[in-house]
Amino acid sequence: MVENYFKIAWRNLKKDKQFTILNLLGLSTGLACVLLIYLWVHDELMVDKFNEKDSRLYQVIKTAPSSDGTIATYETTQGLLAQEMAISYPEIEYAVPVRKEGDLGILSVNKKNIKASWEFAGGNFFDVFSYQLLEGSKNNVFANKYGVLLSEQTALKLFNTTKNLIGTTFTWDGGGEFNGTYSIAGVFKNPPTNATDQFDLVFNYSLYAEKEIGGQGDISNWASNSVLTYLILKEGTGISTFNKKIKDFTRAKIQSLKGSGDLVKYEGDIFVQKYSDKYLHNHYENGKIAGGRIQYVTLFSVIAIFLLAIACINFMNLSTAKAAGRIKEVGIRKVIGAQRKALIAQYMGESLLMSFLSIVIALFIASLLLPAFKSITGKELSISFGPGFLFTITGIALITGIFAGSYPAIYLSGFKPAMVLKGEFSGTTGETFIRKGLVVFQFTISVVLIISVLTVYAQMQLIQTKNLGYNKDNIIHFSAEGKLKKNLTTFLSEVKKMPGVVNVSAMNGDLVGHTAHSGSGIDWEGKDPNTGIEYYGVSGDYGFMETLGLQMKEGRSFSPQFGSDSLSVIFNEAAINAMGIKNPIGKTVSLWGKNKQIIGIVKDFHFESLYKKVGPAFLEYSTDNETVLIKIKAGAENKTIAALDNFYKQFNLGLPFEYRFLDNDYQAMYASEQKVVVLSRYFVTIAIIVSCLGLFGLTAFTARKKQKEIGIRKVIGATVTSITFMLSKDFLKLVLVALLIGFPLSWWTMHQWLQGFAYRAPLSAATFMTAGVSIVTITIITISFQSIKAALMNPVKSLRTE
Repeated sequence: MVENYFKIAWRNLKKDKQFTILNLLGLSTGLACVLLIYLWVHDELMVDKFNEKDSRLYQVIKTAPSSDGTIATYETTQGLLAQEMAISYPEIEYAVPVRKEGDLGILSVNKKNIKASWEFAGGNFFDVFSYQLLEGSKNNVFANKYGVLLSEQTALKLFNTTKNLIGTTFTWDGGGEFNGTYSIAGVFKNPPTNATDQFDLVFNYSLYAEKEIGGQGDISNWASNSVLTYLILKEGTGISTFNKKIKDFTRAKIQSLKGSGDLVKYEGDIFVQKYSDKYLHNHYENGKIAGGRIQYVTLFSVIAIFLLAIACINFMNLSTAKAAGRIKEVGIRKVIGAQRKALIAQYMGESLLMSFLSIVIALFIASLLLPAFKSITGKELSISFGPGFLFTITGIALITGIFAGSYPAIYLSGFKPAMVLKGEFSGTTGETFIRKGLVVFQFTISVVLIISVLTVYAQMQLIQTKNLGYNKDNIIHFSAEGKLKKNLTTFLSEVKKMPGVVNVSAMNGDLVGHTAHSGSGIDWEGKDPNTGIEYYGVSGDYGFMETLGLQMKEGRSFSPQFGSDSLSVIFNEAAINAMGIKNPIGKTVSLWGKNKQIIGIVKDFHFESLYKKVGPAFLEYSTDNETVLIKIKAGAENKTIAALDNFYKQFNLGLPFEYRFLDNDYQAMYASEQKVVVLSRYFVTIAIIVSCLGLFGLTAFTARKKQKEIGIRKVIGATVTSITFMLSKDFLKLVLVALLIGFPLSWWTMHQWLQGFAYRAPLSAATFMTAGVSIVTITIITISFQSIKAALMNPVKSLRTE
C-alpha cells in the first residue's frame, strides 16, 4: 500500500513539471538557508560549553554606580575575592582567580624567540576548567611559584615536542616585573576553538600576588579590581538564593577596613553568571543582563523559521491551486470506495516525498555555499553526517513535509464526489481567502526583512562616518615588547626620521574599548561628597594626542616645552561637566591621592563603542607605555610599512613585525553587526526569491484557470495591457496589504533594536519608501511574465475545447 502511494505520488510530480520544479526550488532553497543558519546557531550555542562542570561553572560579575546615575557592570573583581568567598560560602566547591595580561610577551630558548599570550591562574585552575594536561598533574603543577604551563602549540614551536619538558627552563620577557627565568611545570592541550579564552602560557597566581602587593594592582587592596573570579558551585545550589547571599560581600569587606570612606559609596553588588552564558549574554543595562549576541542567535533562528514558513506556504499555495486539476481524481477514488484517511495519507505522502527530495537538494546547495558562508561568518563550520545532524535534518524534512502538506491533503480529501463529478465544484471562498492570506503573510515577512536590513545598514553607515573626535585613518599600532620596551624612546626617535612617517608616539590602552585606567578616586575643591563619578583614563607620551588628532577645546596638550608634565592632567568635556568645575585650567585635583594640575580640556572623543555615550575621561603623561602609534602618510603605506618591518626586526631580536590599523580595530568592534548586515542581506534576497517563485506559480495557475475568459476578452477587443492588468491587480492588492501590515511592524522592531545604541540612525520615511517600491517592483516583474504570456496567447488556442 505504502509503495503504491509513492508510485502515484511520483507520477503526479512528473505529470506537472512546472509546478514540481517551482515547489522543489522553493523548498530546497529555503531548506538550504535553514541548514546554514542551523550550523551557525549551533556553533554559537556551543561556545565555552567544553567544560565538564559547565552546569556548575560561574563567573563573579561586579556592578558599580556610574556618573550618570546608572549602574555599570564589570567582569574584573578584587584579587582576594576567590579566596575569601571560598572560605565564607559552603556552596562553593572550587574558586579560582585568573589575571589576564593584554600584551604579548617573548619566550626565549636557545636564541629562539616567539611571542605568546599569558595569564596567571590560581591552584584550582584545572579543577575548575577542563583543559587537558598532556604533561604534569593538576595536583602539583602550581607547586613551584616559578613553574609555568605551556600550551601544546607553544611547546611544539619551541621544542618540536610536548614530551619530557617538565623542568626545562626558558627566559620570559613580558615587559615588566615578571621578566626572568622560569621552568616548565606542565603542558596542556590547546584550548578548543570554541573557547573564548585563548592563551599560550599559564603562570602561578601566587607569583602575581607577591609581585603586586603594594603595587597598582595590589590584590590585598579591596579597592583594586584587576582579576577575574570563577567558581564551581556544589550540586543543587540555587543561583537566585546564592546571588542574594553574596550581593553585599565586597561592600562589607571594604566597610570593615579603616578609612574606607568613599570607597563603600562607590562599591556596587556582586552576582554570579554561568560561564558558558557569558559569550551570548554579555550586554548589561543598569547592572542587569540585557542581551548580547543571543539577540543575533534569536534573530537568525527567527529568520530560519520565516524562510521555512515562506517555502512551506509556497508549497501549500501551489498545491491547493493545482487541486483544481485533481478534483475528478478525488471524486472517482471516493466513488470506488477510497476513505478520506487513505486520501490524506496519499497526499501527505506526496508532500513528504517532495520534502525529502528538497532536503537532498538543499544539502547539495548548502555544501556549495558553505565556503562563502564560512568566510562571511568567520567560523570553521562543516556539514558532518553524524547521528545528531542526521536526526536534525530528518526532523526538518518530516516537519516541513507534514506542515506543507497538511492543508492541501485535508483540502483535497474533503471534496464531495457528487459535486465533483457533476462539474459543479469551483472552489470555495475559504480556500481563496486562505491562499490570499498566505501570500500576504509571505510578503509581510519580506517587507519586515527589507526594512530591517536597510535600517541596520544605515546604522552601520552612521558608525563608519560619525565624527569620533579623533582621526583613526592611516594609524598603525603594535605592542612595545622585548628590547623595544626597554629602549622605546630610541626606537620612537629613529622611526620619526623615516620617510612616510607623519608622527609617532606611544600610549597605554587604546580608543576601541580598552582604556588604561578606570575608577572613581578623583577629588577636587568643592566636590559634593555624595557625587560618585566613574572616570576612564588614557595615558601616553608626548605627541600621542597629536598623532591621534585629538582636539583641544581649552588649554594645551602635553609638551616638553613646559618641563615635565608628570603632575599635569587633561580632562574631556564630559568630565568637566560632570565635575561642575568653573574655569578649570590651572586648578588642582587629587588623582588617586596624587595632586595634579589641570592644563587643558580636550574635546569629547569616543574611546568606547557607540553603544555608550562619551563618559568622563582624563589624559595623563606617561613614559612607561605599552603601545606604539605611528601615523603614516596617505599613499605611502606599503613602502613605509615595509621599511618599518625591516627596522623593527633589526631592532627587536628578529621578532616578526605584527601591527594593526586603528581603523580596522574600530570596525572590529562592530564585527557582529557587520556580519548581521551581510548575512541578512543574503537571506532577505533568498526570502524574496522564494516568495516570488510562489507568486510566479500562482500567476501561472490563474492564467491557466482564466484561459477561456482571456480568449473571449481578446475576441471582443481587449488589449494586452488590459488583460495583463486584470491578471495582476489582485496580486498587487495583496502586496499593498502586506505593506500596510509590515510597515508598523518593521518600525516597532527596528525602534527597539536601535535603543541599544547611544547614537542612532533615524528611521526615515525614505527607508520605508525604498522597501515599498522594491516589493511592488519585484511583484510586478514576477507576475508580468506570466500575465503578458497569457495575454499574448492566440484566442483560437485558448477557446479550443480540450
